[in-house]
Amino acid sequence: MLLYLLITCLSFFFFAKSLPLPPWVSKTKTLHSFYFSKNFFTNSLHPTTPDLASPVLGQMSILDLPDLPLDCILDNLSPSGLCSMARVCSSLRERCVSDHLWEKHLKTKWGKILGPSAHKEWQCYLSSPYHLDSPHHQTSHHGLTKIISLIRSLSSILGDDNHRRRYPSSIPLDSTMSFYLSLETGRFWFPAQVYNRENGHVGFMLSCYDAELSYDTHTNTFQARYPPHGRRAIAIEKDVTWERIRAAPIDASPHHLYVSDSLNELKPGDHIEIQWRRNKEFPYGWWYSVVGHLESCDGNLNHCQCHISEMMVLEFNQYTVGSRWRKTMINRRDHREKGNEEDGFYGGIRKLKCKEDIEMWKRLWPSSILE
Repeated sequence: MLLYLLITCLSFFFFAKSLPLPPWVSKTKTLHSFYFSKNFFTNSLHPTTPDLASPVLGQMSILDLPDLPLDCILDNLSPSGLCSMARVCSSLRERCVSDHLWEKHLKTKWGKILGPSAHKEWQCYLSSPYHLDSPHHQTSHHGLTKIISLIRSLSSILGDDNHRRRYPSSIPLDSTMSFYLSLETGRFWFPAQVYNRENGHVGFMLSCYDAELSYDTHTNTFQARYPPHGRRAIAIEKDVTWERIRAAPIDASPHHLYVSDSLNELKPGDHIEIQWRRNKEFPYGWWYSVVGHLESCDGNLNHCQCHISEMMVLEFNQYTVGSRWRKTMINRRDHREKGNEEDGFYGGIRKLKCKEDIEMWKRLWPSSILE
């Protein structure tokens, strides 16, 4: 039993010395030091003769650790740490590319901006010629030399032909590790939505539009590619920050009218998002608005009947009073797309129930009232 404990402790000690590990390992090293100092003190009182013929200590390896402590170590490694460990040997490689290790990293960094549509697009991307394992990627593999060490480690593991021949089944093309790498390198353009598109252009203030995004690891920002519409070509925006991106709350095409399911419960003061597009050729964007009072109502909540009225007022308070964009009215009983070529077309409505969503719109509020 003592020999087993000694082997385990020594393995942790040698491993901590040889590889860069997270801060929690320093605590383990402290415990090891205490353990060995205690044994040294005990042996000084009760000296024993070591077994010089025993080859155990000279053949120690991290693979000699039991599964539980080894899994615990791998679970606490960063993505770059997992990549370094995966390059040690085939056995560690099999462990380090496991989905359960990478799902945590994927969720931590990318979870808030990856929606169902992004995962669907990833499945389509796997069969495209731009996937990491495709000939297209192999011919351009030298371009990764300028990417940070994490990406170099990941790409070398996935892109090395010798590794693939020796361990063909160790990294499935649809693995979470492959997904993570494709996002980190910016090779995978994933669908999401961008607040205040085109660098906060006044024409898109307090709106959120669908786009395809590619990550730039050098600047920690994104490049957004907005779909073409009408005669307008694809619009490209660079340096989009994380705070301006969200996963699409509704998994639907931006050209389809959203069927609202909360119209009858809306009342003055409720925060909503409504679809709007400039003309029939444009995709819908989501615009922030607040439910207001009818002109016949004085705003007194004790007598207000606006919530049971067939007509409903939507206020866009970022615009000045008197602006044609300030208010619009919709029929909650028979709601469908309404509008014209001059004022645009209003579509479906979704009620904002999450305080975080409402606070996000308030943080994006323009510094001055729009005309």
